[in-house]
Amino acid sequence: MDQMTKKYVDGFMADLMGRNPGEKEFHQAVREVLESVAPYIMEHPYLLDQKILERIVEPERIIIFRVPWADDEGEIHVNRGYRVQCSSAIGPYKGGIRFHPSVNLSIMKFLAFEQTFKNSLTTLPMGAAKGGSDFNPKGKSDNEVMRFCQSFMTELHRHIGADTDVPAGDIGVGGREIGYMFGQYKRLRDEFTGVLTGKGLAWGGSPLRPEATGYGTCYFASAMLSTRGDSFSGKTVAISGSGNVAQFAAQKALQLGAKVVTMSDSNGYIYDPDGIDEEKLEYIMQLKNIFRGRIREYAEKYPSATYYPEERPWSVKCDIALPCATQNELDGNQARTLVANGCICVAEGANMPCTPEAIEVFQQAKLLYSPGKASNAGGVATSGLEMTQNSMRLKWTREEVDGHLKRIMTDIHEACVKYGTEKDGYVNYVKGANIAGFIKVAEAMMSQGLV
Repeated sequence: MDQMTKKYVDGFMADLMGRNPGEKEFHQAVREVLESVAPYIMEHPYLLDQKILERIVEPERIIIFRVPWADDEGEIHVNRGYRVQCSSAIGPYKGGIRFHPSVNLSIMKFLAFEQTFKNSLTTLPMGAAKGGSDFNPKGKSDNEVMRFCQSFMTELHRHIGADTDVPAGDIGVGGREIGYMFGQYKRLRDEFTGVLTGKGLAWGGSPLRPEATGYGTCYFASAMLSTRGDSFSGKTVAISGSGNVAQFAAQKALQLGAKVVTMSDSNGYIYDPDGIDEEKLEYIMQLKNIFRGRIREYAEKYPSATYYPEERPWSVKCDIALPCATQNELDGNQARTLVANGCICVAEGANMPCTPEAIEVFQQAKLLYSPGKASNAGGVATSGLEMTQNSMRLKWTREEVDGHLKRIMTDIHEACVKYGTEKDGYVNYVKGANIAGFIKVAEAMMSQGLV
């Protein structure tokens, strides 16, 4: 980076941090994109003149609201709800809803900002938003979750719609929560529209939507491996998380011939040197999705496995690492351990799970490394396909949706290679994803005037 570009980056970040103090996750996400696109912006001065990036980092709208609800004993609780509508340049706002105690404005803004480029990469007409609440669904009864979701949607319904903003699920928001929120939206608006994605198959959902993020991550990783004449076959895979993304990343990795040896939750991880096969994975799915259990119970059922409390799985020797849990779960020291243990590919299934230091370690080692905005875009891409089916009043087959998903992930990979290949032939997927996503949004914004 030359001095003029560095001066632009430093000045931009100083202004951003001054205007948005204390929002560390948001600052981190913006810096990662800025360092990739700044050289491109400096080569195209009209982007500077039009203040395109300055406009993108300022959300079009931020909604913060109170969510009161009563538990099964009648005690009243008050949580905070968010919806950050970041960009509508290429389509209606689109992005998930997260229910987790860690949710705050910084995390919502970082996720919405990342979503802008992720949705652009899919080539589908979707803008970007993110929402959620600091409500924790763990340990709550179905009725308590329903009451919270109904209260949450009672406010949110004013700000969303099939052609305005189409939310989906995220951490803490699965099929149960989507169903409760959709039912309340339908009651309040007296209309049945595709205003939420991730719906049940019986009432407007798309085949393959639950699997899409995990499957898409593996499809993208396969495309990366193919650039070096390699594949998943015979590889050992370490996965973090045990929710929706991790479950289906594990399933697809198994289908591609790999051996999955780890999964985790917020309390620790399990390592099974014999491999988590289809039968064991089905147990994990039931444990997490039906019984709301903890991953340590896997080690109690399968003696071949060891449970490591309060640790993450990145010390385990593996060929491929798929971080599928949450942001900043893989740091520089853990990245160095992965490199030392012979890891050749890291594909993010979660949003920003690798710290900046970890990314630097991977890129210096010339590992195949992809950021979440590229490799986990399969989830929102399939949400876009669900929107299409809802608009057409049609349902595609599982095979049709899978075909579209593979094509989209291949197209994203090609765009990353186009803009991210460096002089020595190494593909910088961070640079490629950021520039490819930025160009489409920037062109749309300039075409629509100063809005």
